[in-house]
Amino acid sequence: MTEAHLAVVVLAAGNGTRMKSATPKVMHEIAGLPMLGHALATATSLGASYVIPVIRHEKDKLEAYVNAFYPTTHIAHQDETPGTGRAVECALNVLPEGFSGAVVVTSGDVPLLDVQTIEAMLDVHLSSGAGATLLTAVFDDPAGYGRIIRDDAGAFSSIVEHRDATDDELEITEVNAGVYVFDFDALKSALANIGLHSAVGEKYLTDAATEILKSGKAVQALQVSDNWLVAGVNDRVQLQQVSAELNRRICEGWMLSGVTIADPQTTFIDITVTLGEDVTLLPGTHLKGISSIGRGSTVGPEVSMEDTQVGEDVTIIKAHIAGSVIEAGASVGPYSYIRPGTNLGAGGKIGTFVETKNARIGAGSKVPHLSYVGDATIGEHSNIGAGTIFANYDGVEKHHSIVGSHVRTGAHNVFVSPITIGDGAYTAGGTVVRKDVDPGDLAMSVAPQRNLADWVLANRSNTAAAKAAAKAKE
Repeated sequence: MTEAHLAVVVLAAGNGTRMKSATPKVMHEIAGLPMLGHALATATSLGASYVIPVIRHEKDKLEAYVNAFYPTTHIAHQDETPGTGRAVECALNVLPEGFSGAVVVTSGDVPLLDVQTIEAMLDVHLSSGAGATLLTAVFDDPAGYGRIIRDDAGAFSSIVEHRDATDDELEITEVNAGVYVFDFDALKSALANIGLHSAVGEKYLTDAATEILKSGKAVQALQVSDNWLVAGVNDRVQLQQVSAELNRRICEGWMLSGVTIADPQTTFIDITVTLGEDVTLLPGTHLKGISSIGRGSTVGPEVSMEDTQVGEDVTIIKAHIAGSVIEAGASVGPYSYIRPGTNLGAGGKIGTFVETKNARIGAGSKVPHLSYVGDATIGEHSNIGAGTIFANYDGVEKHHSIVGSHVRTGAHNVFVSPITIGDGAYTAGGTVVRKDVDPGDLAMSVAPQRNLADWVLANRSNTAAAKAAAKAKE
């Protein structure tokens, strides 16, 4: 449902210098999404008519991401005037003339803020008729945060930034969490009336709350009960801390939904992953991207999976899988490398030290061990012998091969693509298959084995092998 009188501003214009990275701060990922993606997902879920990310630093990268994944948003560009107050002012300029209602302000580096918390703020804000409502938190170590100043009755009085606070004010542990709801008209008027802060030459958004209070409108300050919801990220340490907390919550949510996670501390699940009931995740499992695992499947230990769909009752052990489909009842691993474009049919097997790429392997077919299957289609209920290689590259182009159903191939085969092996055919051990094999035929390399008598005795006379051979001949 679209809220015509609601706008959400997401601040994402900062330099993020403490990250020490070529990647913009808000584009660093946690649980499969950039922090900006988390913030915009929450903002769009509120149903606002206008979601406005404000960008400046590395704007081309941010704009490309926003346009690709959140095309209905309205991007605002912050100008040379620094400060959060100016950033919000630039965002308000994007809104159409005549807009009225509530303006929510959040930050692109606060990824755990949820829809429920903002909706609760909106309820209080609208029911009280306040000019502004802001979120606060109580920190044991409030260093760096703006302090909340309250009057003797406990009502909001002002926000003092850490750098401007007196010694007494620095003792206050209730801080500004940086999440706001403003009445549009009150905010616009307040921003017009405040100037650049003399200490740093920035236009503070926090000054807008004080200005609104001076105008006679109420300002509500609500304390959040869960500080993680407003935890900001400014460096790599904080990025890891917030990421770990989000992963803990994701794992806990899946366990409450019927998933067994043997060791949540070594199991990492992106927010975009879906899991069925009675899935079991063993230690060292990493599930990334748009992945799904069907009911009753067991994944792990030591599995990395990205953008892969897994059916029901599948077993995957010690494998790396990307961009693939593993159908119901199949098994993978250990030590398998499943590359994009692989589709393993129901009841099929990709076994130990097997690599596949652009391979469609039919129901019940097996590639048990020590093989490479690239650019190939294998029918149903076929068995690929140990050490088989699909030689799919001729030095210029890659070629596709087809193996039929109920085929049995020998160990240490090389299939020189493109070839077709018909249904029910066999290939002998050590065969290099260069020509098509008709259904039911046996393919074998025709060069006979030759044994050169006493070659070792004649050519390696002083070796241990020669002495052992001579003794055996006595």
